[in-house]
Parts: sequence; structure tokens; C-alpha cells
Amino acid sequence: MTAPSRLADLSYAQLEAQLRDGGPNVAIVPTGAVEAHGPHLPLGTDTLLAEGLAWRSAEQLAEHGVAAVVFPPLTYTVTDWAAAFPGTVGLDETTFAATLERILERAIDLGFDAVAVVNAHLEPANIGVLRRVTRAVTERRARPVVFADQTRRRYAERLSDEFRSGSCHAGRYETSLVLALAPHLVDEGARATLPEHHVPLHEHIARGARDFADCGLDRAYCGDPASASAEEGRRLLEVQARMTTDAVLEALGLPSPS
Repeated sequence: MTAPSRLADLSYAQLEAQLRDGGPNVAIVPTGAVEAHGPHLPLGTDTLLAEGLAWRSAEQLAEHGVAAVVFPPLTYTVTDWAAAFPGTVGLDETTFAATLERILERAIDLGFDAVAVVNAHLEPANIGVLRRVTRAVTERRARPVVFADQTRRRYAERLSDEFRSGSCHAGRYETSLVLALAPHLVDEGARATLPEHHVPLHEHIARGARDFADCGLDRAYCGDPASASAEEGRRLLEVQARMTTDAVLEALGLPSPS
């Protein structure tokens, strides 16, 4: 079993030695955001989730003899939908796409056998950039860049009822994950007072909504955060990390238990 590592913790000599050891090596790049997640979750929720999912996937890959190195997260991404709320900070699509492309290409140049993008920020324009860039880099460099996009039906059906409903921004789904990964960052006093607020975001997107205000998210949340639990978060973490793990194993031509 090859223990996973974080790129920022390694020396260049340690990374060089790992990439030369002859076994399969994978770079995992987490992408999150800095944006409002209700009055009860931190602005860095999506980055926190992406890092947690990336690390759990790296642990799963180690069980299959794949050495995974988790890159520092891309924290600033496309966050137009929550721009009206204090603390939200983002990039335009062009800048984010160029940054992501450079990082993925650099990972390939370093000698990784595959690269995986792990994302927790579901804004439509952000997802669009991730799909375009991962596909373009794969084609241009002839090296697999995988993106287990949980908004795709085959992945979404493995997640929770709330996630599939589309009413899940800072709701039970995301709050459960944060409770599993960093419970001290959840404002329990605020969470306990939040009523369920059902807003199927995918339906609003389909009709042309452009931000949270258009959808009636006046407090930057929808779903049912009060019903969240760490137990559910741990289950979701395992399932969602497995999506990336399976995609990497498939790209490398290795058997997957799923």
C-alpha cells in the first residue's frame, strides 16, 4: 500500500523519487470556491469539501497500489451566483480556465500517469469550465484527465435525495459533509433556526436564472440544513470519493471493486 501525500508537503527530491518508482502515480487537483453558504456554513465550504474528497479518494487509490498526490486546492473559481453576498470572491471564466489548464498540464509534464479533478462547486459556469478544460487537456496531451462530475446523472443517482432534488446549496447534503469533515466550522446556533427551504436550482437554471436572488435564496441556502448529520456526511464522503477513485482506476486500466 502506497501512502497518499500532499504536494505542498513534499520536497522536489521526494516527488522525483516517487515518480520514478515505477508504480502508477496520480495527481489529484481539488477545486472549490469562496462563496456564501447560508448563515451557518463557512465561505470556504466548497474548498473544504473538495480537499476532503480528494484526500479520501487518495486513500482509496492507495488500497489499489496507486500513489496519489493531492495538489493544493484551486480556491478561487467562478462564483457569480453568490456575488451579492459578503465574502464571495471569484474569477471570471477565462481566468479560471487558463489557471486550471496550466495546472493540469504542469501535472502531466511532471510525469504523473493520470490527473483527477475533484470539484465541490456546482455553479453551472464553473462546471462548464471544468468539463471543457479537462477534455481539452486530455486530447492535447494524450494523458487521461478525469473529472467525476457529480452533476451527471450516473453520478448523481449515487448521492442523496436532496442532492438529486437540486435543492442542496448549504442544505442537508453539504452541511452533512461539513459536519463530517470540520464540525467546528458549523454555526450550530444558526443551523438550528433554519427552516427547510425547497428551491430546485436546476429548474431555475433551466428557465434562465442567473444568480441566487433570481431563485429566492435570500439567505444563500436551500434544502434542509437542520436535518443534516455527520453520519450522513461520512457516508456521502465515501460514496463521492469512490466516484473519482473508480474513474482513475478505469483510466489507468486497473480493476475497480465498484
